[in-house]
Amino acid sequence: MDDDAGRGDGAPRTPSPIAELRDDRLGGVRLFLKRDDLLDPELPGNKWRKLKYNLAEAARLRHGTLLTFGGAYSNHIRATAAAGRRFGFATIGVIRGEEHLPLNPALAGAAARGMRLTYLDRTAYRAKHTPETIARLRAEWGEFYLLPEGGSNALAARGCAELPAEIDAQLAAAGGFDAVCCACGTGGTLAGIAGGLPPGRRAVGFPVLKGGEYLAGEVERLQREAFGAPTSNWSLECGFHFGGYARRTPELDAFAGDFHERHGLRLDRVYIAKMMYGIFALAARGAFAPGARVVAVVTGGAGLA
Repeated sequence: MDDDAGRGDGAPRTPSPIAELRDDRLGGVRLFLKRDDLLDPELPGNKWRKLKYNLAEAARLRHGTLLTFGGAYSNHIRATAAAGRRFGFATIGVIRGEEHLPLNPALAGAAARGMRLTYLDRTAYRAKHTPETIARLRAEWGEFYLLPEGGSNALAARGCAELPAEIDAQLAAAGGFDAVCCACGTGGTLAGIAGGLPPGRRAVGFPVLKGGEYLAGEVERLQREAFGAPTSNWSLECGFHFGGYARRTPELDAFAGDFHERHGLRLDRVYIAKMMYGIFALAARGAFAPGARVVAVVTGGAGLA
């Protein structure tokens, strides 16, 4: 891979498509879907944007191995394995919990792409980023380039910061945009989007885990590391987690099913359905000004019927 922001052969080509979603429940709000899930089948959306500059940095430092962390169903684990195979890195996935055989589809897919899997019990996993744990992993696996859980670090935020300029160019004929919305797991995507926004625009993040208020500190930390200081153009909407990470309720399922019937688009229940439900709820309560142009970033997991 070359050092030019990870744009070697095989890199997904941006921009991803964008299209207006017409739905009378939005009132006067104009909603556009930024289909980052269509960037690449194996490296969709924010997964590629987070990995892009990290892969370039690993190549610059001449690291041949990537090591990262994740749960047993982590999309980040699967994407890192795919990126390693595509760009010539060995990959190691440190998985939370005990090994269970046969492997689930996410881990089986990572293993099929060459990732070596190792496991930490939940107590040890909580200390995954301590110097002691990293030293033990280096003693066991040798030198590696470390990617944090979820892929969110300063370089990941820089990659996500490129989204607003893409959107601005794509919506120039529509008069630009007023707000960008994204689902939040670790805060890296929101930190980057807010860091790349033009003046007068704002970003809204929808945490998908219960107690997501703590992500405010994570977003600020990532922005300091990536851009030198946090920005004030973003907010969190923490009331749409539906019970916590990967949890769902009949209300969320009904919304996603109705959305599919209306628009022919299946929404991922872990991230995208929660964000979309939140956007519709905010529009209904007048949180967006009449005529506002709002962009929802579909980071992954959506598909046509």
